Amino acid sequence: MPSYPFYQVDAFASKTFEGNQACVMPMDAFLPDETLLAIAAENNVAETAYIVPAGEGIWKLRWFTPAVEVPLCGHATLASAHVLFAYGGFTGETIAFDTVKSGRLLVRRLAGGQLEMDFPSAPVRPVPVTDEIAAALGVRPVEAWGGMFYAARFETPADVRALSPDQRALRTLGADGGGWDRGNFGCFALGGDGVDATSRFFAPGSGIDEDPATGSWHTMLSRILAENFGKPEARCFQAYPGRGAHVGVKLEGDRCKLTGAAVTVIEGRFSL
Repeated sequence: MPSYPFYQVDAFASKTFEGNQACVMPMDAFLPDETLLAIAAENNVAETAYIVPAGEGIWKLRWFTPAVEVPLCGHATLASAHVLFAYGGFTGETIAFDTVKSGRLLVRRLAGGQLEMDFPSAPVRPVPVTDEIAAALGVRPVEAWGGMFYAARFETPADVRALSPDQRALRTLGADGGGWDRGNFGCFALGGDGVDATSRFFAPGSGIDEDPATGSWHTMLSRILAENFGKPEARCFQAYPGRGAHVGVKLEGDRCKLTGAAVTVIEGRFSL
């Protein structure tokens, strides 16, 4: 019976029960897509990351939710780098991940157990707040942007924390009525307890009602904060109920630096 190393990691977390869960599975080669999706469904966490060696300090990387493969996932990338640094015998400073839809992603080890990810940050544009979106969110946002996701700004962090959207309705909505942004909503407000922005991320379009910590969302949030609110470098808090995640962001041109920590909570083997 074939089996594979398996790690479950809390990413963007300083201790267990914080941040977002990701499963990381190193392999010699990717299994068929239907098997990778079945494993992710069995793991039943926000994302499962599969990593395959591709050269000195380089790994190929793919991410799957329990429902779909996604083009970018920050917290599972952070978890993958954590596994390689902690268990893979990698002693260098920077790990390179090659991905199909997001190019090469770099993760650098910093002092104090922090990891810094270098991700693309795509352009954003103002988009309307439609009556359908306002009804699905339950509160009308102040303004909104479209890009990788639909980003909605609310008046206060308390408004964001109190959101209880209609997930079924959100699943069919988005910035352009189709594409990756359909059913994926980042909701934020400026400020919070010692941070520059407080947010939550609802992703029924990707098979996840709410994600506890979302690196890809923060690449978009970083651009919004830099271009609209004069904050090219910011401290962010993703306020998933009962957990929460701290993410540092810094926009540099078309790239975003994301900073956070990770902890391993389960180590074992996955048997097929």
